[in-house]
Amino acid sequence: MFVWIALILVLVAVLCIAYGVFIERSWYRLVRYRLNILPAGQHEPLDILHLSDLHFVRNDKKKIDFLSNLPKADIAVITGDLLGEPEAVETAVAALRPVRGLTASYFVLGSNDYFVPRPLNYFRYFFGPRRGRKATVGRAWELVDHLEAGGWVHLANARAEISMNGFGVEIAGIDDPHIHRPDLRSAGRRSPDRLGLAIVHSPDPAPELVALGYDLVVAGHTHGGQVRLPWIGALVNNCMLPRSMSKGLIRMGNGLLHVSPGLGTSKYAPFRFLCPPEATLLEIRPSTRPDRSSAG
Repeated sequence: MFVWIALILVLVAVLCIAYGVFIERSWYRLVRYRLNILPAGQHEPLDILHLSDLHFVRNDKKKIDFLSNLPKADIAVITGDLLGEPEAVETAVAALRPVRGLTASYFVLGSNDYFVPRPLNYFRYFFGPRRGRKATVGRAWELVDHLEAGGWVHLANARAEISMNGFGVEIAGIDDPHIHRPDLRSAGRRSPDRLGLAIVHSPDPAPELVALGYDLVVAGHTHGGQVRLPWIGALVNNCMLPRSMSKGLIRMGNGLLHVSPGLGTSKYAPFRFLCPPEATLLEIRPSTRPDRSSAG
C-alpha cells in the first residue's frame, strides 16, 4: 500500500513539474486593473502598460509574439530584469520596440541585467533575500544604449515630468534596491499637484515612496512567488515585504503598489506553478472623490 501511495505521489509531482515547465511558464496573459486615482473631474483617461522580469533569452519566440500583440498604452514602464542572459540584448531590444508608450516609455534595470545570471540552490530563497554574491558583469550598458536609441528612457535614481491629457505626471525611477543601488534622495516630489508614479525593480522601498507622496508605485522582482500553493500563496518572494504582497494591486497608505509577477523566469529555474506570467494594463481613471483614495 505504501509503495503505491509513494508511486502516486511521485507521478503527481512529475506531472506538476511538467505542467509548470511546458505549459504555465509560457501561458502569457494580459491583466487589467482600473485605478480611480486621477483628480476628480479629470475626464481624460491614462493607460500604463507595466512589464517586468522578462528574462529574455536568445530564442524566445512565444514571448516575442505575445508582446507584439499587446494593446498600445499612453505610458510603458519596465521594472527590471529584462535579460535572462547577456547574449539576449538584441533580442530584448527588438521585442520591446512594439510596446513603447504612445507618449513616453521608461525602464529601470534589475540585478539580472547588471550581472550574468548563474545557477543557484533554490532552497536558499527560503532564508531571505540573497545578498553579497560574487557575480560577473553583464551587458547592462549596451542594453541601456540600445533601448535609449529606440525611444526608451532609463530612470536610474532619476526623475521625469510629462504633461498629457490635460494633467501632469511626475515619474521617479529607482535603481535596483536588491543590489543596494537605490538613492531615495532623487525621488523627492517636486510637483505634488501632478500624478506621482514611481518605478522600481524590487518593491522593498514602496512604503518610503508612498510616504514621499507617490500615488502609484510599480515593481516586479518577486515573480509573484513563481510557485504558489492553494490557501498558502507564494512560498517565497525574495524581498522584504510579506509573502501576501508578492503580486497584484495593493493598497499602501495613501498610495497603491502594483507588483507584477513578470513574464519570465530564470533560465535555470524555468518553472511556474499557479502563478502564470503576466503583462499588466493599469487603466488610470478619475476619482469619484477629491482625495484620490479610490481604486479598482
